[in-house]
Amino acid sequence: MNKLSATVLSGLVAVLLPACTSISIGGPAKVHHGTADWFELRPEVEKAYGYTHGVRIGDHISISGAVSMDDQGNPTAIGDMEQQMKNAYADLEKVLAHYGCTFDDVAVENVFTTDMAQFLAVSGYRNSLYQKQFPAGSWLEVKGLALPEFMIEIELEAHHCG
Repeated sequence: MNKLSATVLSGLVAVLLPACTSISIGGPAKVHHGTADWFELRPEVEKAYGYTHGVRIGDHISISGAVSMDDQGNPTAIGDMEQQMKNAYADLEKVLAHYGCTFDDVAVENVFTTDMAQFLAVSGYRNSLYQKQFPAGSWLEVKGLALPEFMIEIELEAHHCG
């Protein structure tokens, strides 16, 4: 997640948290905050790191950066850019599906990678995800991600489709 997204998300949490009406613990969680619909793919990991994987406000859906991790938050596919990318997209697909969306509903995709050359070599995989059109967005090479084993992080914005 980039700094601007983190700032916006933190601001939304501060404003909407007092209006919380329900939360479930122990698996993917759906949290209602007034008009916002928050979704936690890995509630314990997200609480430990201080983020929520997805939030819908009106027709807009923001999905936090996905990385290649297991349900305990441990990096997976260490050293394998292609598998890390596929794992991140698999998590993103779960969040999109929660909101009744597919990759064809994605308006913005931002990719952060520690090795652009490796990402470019495997980026053709995206053709299997985006069937209608590619979203707007940016591909950025960064010095590092949250954990040194992570090679790629992908965040999305979509519009509610259901």
